[in-house]
Amino acid sequence: MDTLSYKTISANKATVNKQWLLVDAEGETLGRMASKVAKLLRGKHKPNYTPHVDCGDNVIVINAEKIQLSGNKWQDKKYLRYTGYPGGQRSQSVMELMDKNPARIVEKSVKGMLPKNKLGAELFRNLRVYKGSEHDQEAQKPTVFNLKEFK
Repeated sequence: MDTLSYKTISANKATVNKQWLLVDAEGETLGRMASKVAKLLRGKHKPNYTPHVDCGDNVIVINAEKIQLSGNKWQDKKYLRYTGYPGGQRSQSVMELMDKNPARIVEKSVKGMLPKNKLGAELFRNLRVYKGSEHDQEAQKPTVFNLKEFK
């Protein structure tokens, strides 16, 4: 006999309802925007959130070149990478990366807020970042998502 009147339902790949969301980065602070986008990718805003399943939405970020940074981060913040050779550490400031590829700044900040495992890599594939206001996902009919109203 089942004494519980309710059951906890875990989402799986078959029961997940994924949507396409369009986020405008114009005037948004980088870190605050990235944490909200990471929540959307993870699916933490949905009532059927399950930690080990990709139950988040697909997110399109446009106007990546119009993000804001506070303080002296435009000059002081450095992105480090390593070539694999002795003495091969390379650094780039935010301004240098902004001139080269502004979408990479948003991608790096969102990726750093996702889990560091196979699920995080799978979630990162659901993110698309574009420099201008044009994007290639018109066929998916994304719904505009306002980050100002999202906690």
